[in-house]
Amino acid sequence: MKQSYLIVIVLMFFACKQETPTKQVLQGDAFGTTYTVQYVGDDPATIEKGIDSVIHAINRSMSTYMPNSDISKINKGNVDLVVDADFKAVFKLSEEVYKRSGGYFDPTVGVLRNAYGFGDEKPLQKIDSTTLDSLLQYVGFNKVRLTSEGTIEKSYPEIYFDFNAVAKGYGIDRIGAFLTAQGISDYLIELGGEILAKGVNPAKGQPWVVGIETVDSKLDDRTYQITIPLQDKAMASSGNYRKFRVDSISGKKYVHTINPLTGSAEQSDVTSATVVAETCAEADAYATAFMSLGLERSRALLETTPQLDVYLTYSDTLDTPQVFMTEGFRKLLNE
Repeated sequence: MKQSYLIVIVLMFFACKQETPTKQVLQGDAFGTTYTVQYVGDDPATIEKGIDSVIHAINRSMSTYMPNSDISKINKGNVDLVVDADFKAVFKLSEEVYKRSGGYFDPTVGVLRNAYGFGDEKPLQKIDSTTLDSLLQYVGFNKVRLTSEGTIEKSYPEIYFDFNAVAKGYGIDRIGAFLTAQGISDYLIELGGEILAKGVNPAKGQPWVVGIETVDSKLDDRTYQITIPLQDKAMASSGNYRKFRVDSISGKKYVHTINPLTGSAEQSDVTSATVVAETCAEADAYATAFMSLGLERSRALLETTPQLDVYLTYSDTLDTPQVFMTEGFRKLLNE
């Protein structure tokens, strides 16, 4: 069965001639991937410096790959550290999505991600039911608390935070807030396939256009399944087509989306999820949640979250690729 996988990419449209104010394009590295920022304005050196400052602040707060970041210190057992505003914002959003998803979105899944080889530690040699039972006692966002003093309280010191499924989207939102504070009203940020669009594309005088990549698309020759306009919205996607690990000994395939309730790292019937939301952090978190929830639970959750426009690919009972989309997403296709 050929799996479908969605990754949001930007369709860049450049004007044939320069106008004033100028359209700028900045590119760089962030959060283990790359970014492209298009905006209308001047002084790219100052803007690039500001973007780098935002990236540094997010990493210092929530990067599990930086041993001196706040999250790394908390994971190592620091109980006195007072977290910053960025950590608090991500913690509170994570708690909200955790509750709304019935626990299928859970950033305390870090011990499991590490065990399967998707974190910053070596994978376990053997993962059986006994191992999972042992690890699952350290999973559960209901076992952690943000205190009134701004510290993090954990029921077990072994609980390991991993905000990978929301911090990148939050970082994009923070970059967008920086651009807005600089008086920039027309911009598009793409970072690792996730997007925040504000205003219009100056080359067209219309909303920015983004595409959803097909599974057969090559990195050096990309093709698109569909395109949609995006204005004053964010979009994020999640999928397991490229994000998996095959155990060298057992040959078993583990996907990077882990079910926090069972500890399983096996594919649900949802093969990919694209979410359009007000913020990229929210889109990022819910895209991950839908991957764990599966189709029917995702549809039930969407009945209570009308603010989300969602496009899911899934496998039916005959292993045939199918598509589900909300009415809001369908309307985007018709614009």
